[in-house]
Amino acid sequence: MAEVRYKGRIGVLAGLLVLVFLGISVRLCLVQLRPDEWIIKPIQEQRTLEEKPVGRRGQIVDCNGEILAIDRTAYHVTLDPKYIHESGDAEAVIHYLSEEFSIPEETMREYLSDTRRQWVAIKKYVPEHRLKRFERRAFGAVYTPRDPLPDGSTNIYLRGVKMEETSIRHYPKGALMAHVVGFSNLEGVGSAGIEQRFDEFLRGKEGLRISTTDGRRREIYNRRRVDIPPEDGATVMLTLDQQLQYVVEKAVERTCHEFNAKGVWAIVQRVRTGEILAMASFPTYDLNRYSHAPPEWMRNNAISYNYEPGSVMKAALISSALERNVVQTNDMIDVEGGYWRYGGAKLEDTHEYEELDVADVVKYSSNIGTAKIAMMMGNEATYDSMKAFHFGSPLGVGLPGEEGGILNRVSRWSKISITRIGMGQEVSATALQMLSMLDAIALNGVQMKPYVVKKVVAADGSIILENKPEELGRPLSPRAAKQMRKLLMRVTEDGGTGVKAQVEGYSVAGKTGTAQKIRPKEEGGGYYGQRFWSSFGGFLPAEDPEIGIIVVADDPVKTYENGRIRGLHGGTVCGPAFQEIAEFAVRYLRIAPDGERIYVVRPNE
Repeated sequence: MAEVRYKGRIGVLAGLLVLVFLGISVRLCLVQLRPDEWIIKPIQEQRTLEEKPVGRRGQIVDCNGEILAIDRTAYHVTLDPKYIHESGDAEAVIHYLSEEFSIPEETMREYLSDTRRQWVAIKKYVPEHRLKRFERRAFGAVYTPRDPLPDGSTNIYLRGVKMEETSIRHYPKGALMAHVVGFSNLEGVGSAGIEQRFDEFLRGKEGLRISTTDGRRREIYNRRRVDIPPEDGATVMLTLDQQLQYVVEKAVERTCHEFNAKGVWAIVQRVRTGEILAMASFPTYDLNRYSHAPPEWMRNNAISYNYEPGSVMKAALISSALERNVVQTNDMIDVEGGYWRYGGAKLEDTHEYEELDVADVVKYSSNIGTAKIAMMMGNEATYDSMKAFHFGSPLGVGLPGEEGGILNRVSRWSKISITRIGMGQEVSATALQMLSMLDAIALNGVQMKPYVVKKVVAADGSIILENKPEELGRPLSPRAAKQMRKLLMRVTEDGGTGVKAQVEGYSVAGKTGTAQKIRPKEEGGGYYGQRFWSSFGGFLPAEDPEIGIIVVADDPVKTYENGRIRGLHGGTVCGPAFQEIAEFAVRYLRIAPDGERIYVVRPNE
């Protein structure tokens, strides 16, 4: 009887067990085959892989396609402290990585101390060539030490050491065109120059990849649901030529050192199109090491430094007077023997002539003669003439930081302003504005818009943007422009102020500028006696101009044997630099000498 009872109990217990396992089975089936949303959602989220890869930043190239800026492969060196603690060799990781990357071992131990962490970056943006001793693996890296290991092997597997691929901006030419090209920071954001202005075109576009991973967080490729590839950024082609740019940069550097100037800058521009062929400023800096450069070295002085241009401005004033028939080239001007007082202020010339015709006023750069011509024009006409050359407003060259200079309205002029503005005082401008004015004279009175970007080309080869020559205005008639060209040619003749800018075989038209620097109010105001802005701007060949060049020096000085320190004039400082640049440019650009033509025969023709 007892046996029957036991059997009954066993049967009941067995039945209960069957029901329990049956219930579990049913529940498992429901969970696996028809799970509730609250169960499946976190699992799916954990196993879902969503990536937004970004295309590489576009290249910047010169007019011949030479690469000036490009993305190159780099890596973040990271550690997985948890995995190293569980499966790796922490001491080996500490020893070899501290040796390879010059990281103190104490710092490495701190990185690995928190064994709950799974990601620690020890070095970011490491160039590929710095990781030649490493070979990436799925869960670590194989490292080849400089010396064999104690057991005789040549490498060691460092578990938990990872190399995460990324990209870093690289500038193959270093400091060449630094102020035009600019740089992008480590986050890939353009922060100066073309990199900044054309950031939206250069920046790579995001892609999207949605997939599923296995238990080890590896992608299951046949479960990829969305795969939109990233798009590389566009290529920006400049109008600048690296060969010409190199010569210009060397010329401004030499000038800066020779005359102990605070800075020197220069621009070369095609007269007929407005294209900038070279734009250089010294001091400069290496784009690959931009974080080490002082802020003032990063400034593109050619477009962002407003300065009183001095006598170069006489070309604008006198050409406008010719345009308005206020004077003719042979009209005589009383230049007062080189000393004149007007409105309670004195004005002096370096020559003591009693009279000069308008042509000689330009050749000898007479301040008094220019002031009297401006007075013949009157305040309003003088102001309108300056505005016609776009002084007082940016020219739109296509670079960040371009200044427009200062040209006050007539209502803010003093009695003597009319005698000063035409000679480049009480007005400020950039080197680009002064060159643009001279090139307008060269191009029969047509002022062209300057530009540094030729075109922007998308990754698929389509052209997004293309700049074409564009007129800014016509401040002069062809008649007045031609007359002024002839007057400017006399500046570089023997006896003129720009004789050091002569180029053998070519006629050169130009104008020197030597402007006293303004003395701050705390030092008494007015102008310094021997501190100058020195400059020379001009174009050649003068009869049929092809290129315009300007060179500007900030506060050049020279110490003589007797210990005397004195400032130096534009023709002395900047004339030779102009000549050096021009002599190379006419050969390199194959510009024909005066009265000749150059025929270029290609081998396949």
